Amino acid sequence: MKLLIVESPSKAKTISKYLGGEYTVVASVGHIRDIPKSSKNAIDIPGGFIPHYEISKGKEKVVAEIKHLAQKADEILLATDPDREGEAIAWHIAEAVGIKKAKRVAFHEITEKAVKEAIKHPRGIDQDLRKAQEARRVLDRLVGYGLSGLLWKKLRYGLGAGRVQSPALRLLVEQEEEIRAFIPEDFWVIRADTDTIPASAKGSGEARKERVSFECSEKPREKNIVDDILAKAKTEKWKVTDVKETQAKRSPKAPFTTSTLQQAASTQLGFSPSKTMSVAQKLYEAGHITYMRTDSTNLGEEAIAEITATVAKLYGKDLVEVRAYKTKSKNAQEAHEAIRPTHQAKKESGLTSEQKDLYGLIWRRTIASQMKDASVLRTKIIANTESESLPPFHANGSRLITPGWLAADPKAREEDTELPKVSVGETLTLIEITEEAKQTEPPNRYSEAGLVKKLEELGIGRPSTYASIIKTNIDHGYIVKEGKALRPTDTGEVVINKFLKPHFGDIISYTFTAEMEENLDEIADGKREYEKTLRDFYTPFAKQLKEKEKIEKITNVGDAPKEMRCPICGGDMVIKLGKNGSFLSCAKFPECNGARMLDGRELEGPKLLDETCPKCGGALMERDGRFGKFIACSNYPKCKFIKSDPTEEAKKNTGVKCGKCADGEMTERRGRFGLFYSCTNYPDCKHIIKTKPTGNLCKLCGELMMEGTKTIPERCSDKNCPNHNPHKIEKR
Repeated sequence: MKLLIVESPSKAKTISKYLGGEYTVVASVGHIRDIPKSSKNAIDIPGGFIPHYEISKGKEKVVAEIKHLAQKADEILLATDPDREGEAIAWHIAEAVGIKKAKRVAFHEITEKAVKEAIKHPRGIDQDLRKAQEARRVLDRLVGYGLSGLLWKKLRYGLGAGRVQSPALRLLVEQEEEIRAFIPEDFWVIRADTDTIPASAKGSGEARKERVSFECSEKPREKNIVDDILAKAKTEKWKVTDVKETQAKRSPKAPFTTSTLQQAASTQLGFSPSKTMSVAQKLYEAGHITYMRTDSTNLGEEAIAEITATVAKLYGKDLVEVRAYKTKSKNAQEAHEAIRPTHQAKKESGLTSEQKDLYGLIWRRTIASQMKDASVLRTKIIANTESESLPPFHANGSRLITPGWLAADPKAREEDTELPKVSVGETLTLIEITEEAKQTEPPNRYSEAGLVKKLEELGIGRPSTYASIIKTNIDHGYIVKEGKALRPTDTGEVVINKFLKPHFGDIISYTFTAEMEENLDEIADGKREYEKTLRDFYTPFAKQLKEKEKIEKITNVGDAPKEMRCPICGGDMVIKLGKNGSFLSCAKFPECNGARMLDGRELEGPKLLDETCPKCGGALMERDGRFGKFIACSNYPKCKFIKSDPTEEAKKNTGVKCGKCADGEMTERRGRFGLFYSCTNYPDCKHIIKTKPTGNLCKLCGELMMEGTKTIPERCSDKNCPNHNPHKIEKR
């Protein structure tokens, strides 16, 4: 038996069709091992930054299946994705399964020809690529462990920071600061609508049907200047003072890289970067497009031949022009190809509407890339009064002369505004002149497409990381989407401005992050050592972390405006960071519990009650929780007493005896993973079951029975009991 191991089940299904039973194709379903999220014993730093890998949760069965098949196989090929991450996954599979002298095959498109050709030329695992990916993972863990741990201690529990996600967040925060600091200025836009009088109609009184709308080239900032322009414009005659016609060429853009595909899909289709990559992954696995993680704009010779043949067939031989594009990224892997269709003649592919839309975008860009320029005539008409006492007024227009590549990609065509043919000195009849008061606008917030473009320009991240950078910041609650714009939250701004920039500005600087990416690229190229790279970074970083342990806990993140007074005592207020963002708190807290929202609205905080805790004697306090208000001890977390509502508790009580303690009963509770049932004597009795108890006891082990499925009404609550799995009982 021959075994071929890939990452995705759908990819395995596609490849199986091409190989016709010659190979058993099995999927690892992505990564099978990873470094633990906990920092304890995760990385052996003194031993040379050796990571301790664990089988990823839920992948035990996958690993066992691959191991079973590998033991029976005469030949084993690892065909994971053709990048660093794919190389690392191949290595992890070989290590976890125990494949000696593992053979690796790589292809950039899932077509029968590409797959069979790759199988003819197996190689060993590229250890430089694997080490580069491992270095990235270790580096990210080290930064994450260090910064996040300190954030929890000095700012608030649950916050996180990262080597690449934090510089991206910094971009958004600094842009937001520019927007706030911006001082708008008034200005006026003046527009004049005119009719032209052709030479053939002069003296005949014939009206010209074509109208030209002009805009004043200057934007006056004072109303008296506007009024002066309007007065002169209405009393003097108008004429054409200049006409400029320029023939220009519009060249096609390079085929898509990961970054440019994410940008175009965001602008034209409204896809987020993560959605674009998800849809592209499915197109790739189904064999419709080439590998979608690439920073190269190269096209292979065979692909170019097929593209030009398609152009000739659909648009004519005269529009064919073979082009080579220079990749902008200096670290691009030129052996890779740009993202393109695997079969250029197919204008449509994909199962869902989203797949078809994205495929169409890729197809149009690819075909257009090998076509001739479009020719455009750009026209600019300048007008003024006969005395030329006004600032010049202009009208811009354009006309498509020859479509060129726009024939294949008409959606990229700019809207044409064709102007009438006029000559210098020609008289214009003023129909209407209007003014509109406006204000200068602050810089725009980054869109997802704009942020990806900026990250690429700065050299932060790589094709496989752009989508996850944005998603991680959104998941942490550091940024939110408002329409297409990304806005940093209060929490995001505090993390950057109050902690990371003041104390770790060098770590989250754009230049440092870009330089580290280059170091990782050099490891991939075999030009830099793994251990030395990590030690050069970690030695000063660890020292910095130790020094910052001494900084005081950041309880206040700024002073509130003086007009914002405490609603209880009338004293000064400070800005604090809460679990739902920033708020205003009385500066005398905890002596005074006064609080407000940032906009000044009064915020109800925890309220001390005239009741004592039955466990420790402390005061009870009413608090707000995820599921509404509740009463707990004010000495939390030392005392974890929570007062229950007898009426509500009675509704949740099942009436089923606990069985583990003398007088407890099983009651409904809610936790982070949903509903469960536990003893009313918790935490003294920690008896817990996942599903509602039926009141019956298991005949095999005596444990409580709980609700099962429609076909099997109940099953044992003890997972070690054979009666826990209803299907096994059925087979007996």
